[in-house]
Amino acid sequence: MSTRRRTTALIGDDNTVVVAGKSLTWRTLHKLPQLPSPAAVLVDNGADALAALRHHAVHGTELLVATSSRVDEHMREELGESGFAVVLPGGDVTPARLKRVEESGRAWLLTSGSTGRPKRIGHTLETLTTVTADQPPRTWLLPYSPGTYAWWQVVTLSLTQADQGLVAIEPHELDDWPTIAAEHGVTAASGTPTFWRQAIYRDADALASVPLEQITLGGEPVDQPILDQLRDLFPKARISWIYASSEVGASIVVHDGKAGFPRAWLDRKPDPDRPMLSVDGDELVIRSPHHGAGMVGAVHTGDRVEYDADRVLITGRLDTDEINVGGSKVSAGVVRNVLMGHPGVSWARVFARKAPLVGRMVAAEVVTNNSLGPITDADLVQWCSSRLPDYGVPRRIKFLDAIPQKETLKSDV
Repeated sequence: MSTRRRTTALIGDDNTVVVAGKSLTWRTLHKLPQLPSPAAVLVDNGADALAALRHHAVHGTELLVATSSRVDEHMREELGESGFAVVLPGGDVTPARLKRVEESGRAWLLTSGSTGRPKRIGHTLETLTTVTADQPPRTWLLPYSPGTYAWWQVVTLSLTQADQGLVAIEPHELDDWPTIAAEHGVTAASGTPTFWRQAIYRDADALASVPLEQITLGGEPVDQPILDQLRDLFPKARISWIYASSEVGASIVVHDGKAGFPRAWLDRKPDPDRPMLSVDGDELVIRSPHHGAGMVGAVHTGDRVEYDADRVLITGRLDTDEINVGGSKVSAGVVRNVLMGHPGVSWARVFARKAPLVGRMVAAEVVTNNSLGPITDADLVQWCSSRLPDYGVPRRIKFLDAIPQKETLKSDV
């Protein structure tokens, strides 16, 4: 057994933590039974996840934390064969099938699985704690699924900085989170664009009642319409877009309210404390000081970029964003942004569909907000026709009743 050590100062140990309606602190969170190490702690509530994190921070254990719904039986067997004891909701423990020496202080994350089956990425509290400068006092909303990279980003901020409270939102509370946030004085919130679109779609007035000073978006391509909508609702708030992943950490941070990031940030002079951004073909490539364990040098992200004047836009995944219509290529992300630029559209997904003669055609699913009255597919085709080449105009449009959202707060865009 390796010697354990506390690796990060718990300056925020007395910060307020609201879970399941109870106002506690990190220090007074309920204590889990003594956890084995290495351990994969599977949870069904935010309190257990936070308690597991603090236990890890205090004792320097090797930890993976995730919701039980994200880890199926096959993955549990894989974890056991990799040396993890699996701790189930309620505290039952399935011993590890492989006995190995723990990696003291190692924190494991599961990727979102957007490119296939989730895989494990190793970090430490130091590499996950990317906000180190002193912050103004804030109360943060915590809507993310436990164990995701975005979840770790928010909780490490609260645990390592003074005056950074947390209000944890359970999955069954997501529909009403603005009411809960307003009740507890939330002043900062981080979420995916889908998360913010849903809040606006459900009840923009309820969202506007939350006293937000800091709004953060990440996890999905960010378009100008959602930034503009948030600016209209919160004219005095700082609105930030963060490009981050389990593999490369938080690598791009933009505060100027514009979609994408400045083209001048590409291929800058090397700096050991700053991620290096470049483009290979149409793919974003990052060298990051915050990368996961074992990742050295340039990481090909799999995200496709396009240039718009002096901005670099991330439009989607490289393997799905480009649609070939009879030899003419169009970005699904660009078409999606055009659709969501329509004032009556709250959400859109664009994808390829088989078609005679041309092989593929552009199709879309949309959610409308009825602010302009009923909207038809002909209305949207006309809107797109004046903004896109003919081969990029969606030829099949399906209307959905609600914005779809996965456990990761993302939707398939």
